[in-house]
Amino acid sequence: MSTASNFSLTQTSSRVTSAQGSAVQSGIVLAGRLFFSAIFLMTAASHFSSQAIGYAAAAGVPFASVAVPASGIVAIAGGLSILLGYRARIGAWLLVLFLVPVTLTMHNFWAVKDPMMAQMQMVMFMKNLSMLGGALLISQFGTGPLSLDAKRER
Repeated sequence: MSTASNFSLTQTSSRVTSAQGSAVQSGIVLAGRLFFSAIFLMTAASHFSSQAIGYAAAAGVPFASVAVPASGIVAIAGGLSILLGYRARIGAWLLVLFLVPVTLTMHNFWAVKDPMMAQMQMVMFMKNLSMLGGALLISQFGTGPLSLDAKRER
């Protein structure tokens, strides 16, 4: 086989491998969006309950009867935006807007006296911090090729 033929086969093989890798990567990014948005979409309905509003009011959230349902709307909008990949950078910023005050006001483990409750609040604080990091990454890098944003750009 000539050197030119070897080069051509190598290029073809690289393209196939690259296309397979790209498809796998696209699927992984889609799964990541699904997993990331699930917590916002699955818990948002509770923001409209009297229990959640009462809990927030007891935690010192000002105007809890308005703030908690509003935060539910923001969580739904941001979660759906990222799940569908539609204007996902804006959706990610909505989730940042949601997470910062919720993390600081609802999970202030440093102010809890009971050691078990302090530990639980620290875990919730760290979970929110992790989600905040994910939202910031999405706000900068978008949601990948299997998204409505990518389809719109094509």
